[in-house]
Amino acid sequence: MSSGWSDPRPLSPFTSVWRWHVTMLTSILHRAAGVALFAGVFVLVAWLAAAAEGQQTYEKLMHIMASWPGRLVLFGFTLALCFHLLNGVRYLLWDSGHGFEKGMANRTAWIAILLSLVLTIAIWVTAYWGLDLLPNQLQGAG
Repeated sequence: MSSGWSDPRPLSPFTSVWRWHVTMLTSILHRAAGVALFAGVFVLVAWLAAAAEGQQTYEKLMHIMASWPGRLVLFGFTLALCFHLLNGVRYLLWDSGHGFEKGMANRTAWIAILLSLVLTIAIWVTAYWGLDLLPNQLQGAG
């Protein structure tokens, strides 16, 4: 009995031929962001259920969400939402037949990534300023 591979069909050239490029990355990140948004819906439902349950339950959940791990989850949810939105607009443009050229596809992929980061940071900075949660040193600088 031979232990070698005897199937004459060619193997997928996945890692030996293909190089990572930004459009491949955005495709994968778009799917991952969709999964993160689906998971985030459960956090939203927990928030609504805690609010309906009463003040004590709501305060417990808000204490958890105000911790560093909770804030990291919320930041990730915000980033996933922004990226999924911006990359979704990019895909809508593709559906209309625009932006398929290699250079344009690469530029719009980088734009979606960078703008999602900028938009997420802007949302968080605005939320902290609006909720008066920034440290006093940063509030005095503005």
